[in-house]
Amino acid sequence: MPLFTQYLTVQPWQRALERLDGARTVVLEPGRHPQRTRASYQVLDLREQVFTLAPQEVLTADGVTVKVTAALRWRIGDPVVHTETVTDPLSRVYLAVQIALREGLAPLETDAVLRTARQSVTESATAAALEAGREVGVEVLEVVVKDVILPADLRAAYGAVVTARQRAQAQLEAARAETAALRSLANGAKLLDDHPALAQLRMIQSLPVGSTIELTLPGAD
Repeated sequence: MPLFTQYLTVQPWQRALERLDGARTVVLEPGRHPQRTRASYQVLDLREQVFTLAPQEVLTADGVTVKVTAALRWRIGDPVVHTETVTDPLSRVYLAVQIALREGLAPLETDAVLRTARQSVTESATAAALEAGREVGVEVLEVVVKDVILPADLRAAYGAVVTARQRAQAQLEAARAETAALRSLANGAKLLDDHPALAQLRMIQSLPVGSTIELTLPGAD
């Protein structure tokens, strides 16, 4: 009876696990390998994958429910641990990210969530995913918090606040320009009061082209 029946080709981005009669699993590197007659083989893809988490609803410290969407970049780090530790290794990482998102956002008020939460929560979620991934043979590359979504009525309220702030800024700039113009007019009026000859010269300059100017000399009849 032949020991080998056929060959298995493992691609550069793959690893194959060979299991024979309950013996320790052998990891087959890229290349062409003979398959043992009593052995079973499992081929794993080690390329990077992206897993999108379902939107998580989190209650903030001021009682607002926000939805958070996140994505996980990962790949298989240890093929043996990945296949023999738990039936669904990625679910362990998924749970760790869920808990990290909730623990990171729940103590914050809504304003803080919108301003600073994305970076801080991303860091804590990535750290939690890395730790959970090591236990199940998953190499976590990055956890990305994509969106923090407010309820529709609160989004409308924030939009109104931003609009009012921009309108107030525009009014303030208009008031500053008007103040500067009035200050310039006041300075000009004071200068003309202090120098009457300048007032006369300014009057002459303001006459339309072709106007006739009559001068009356002192003492003339």
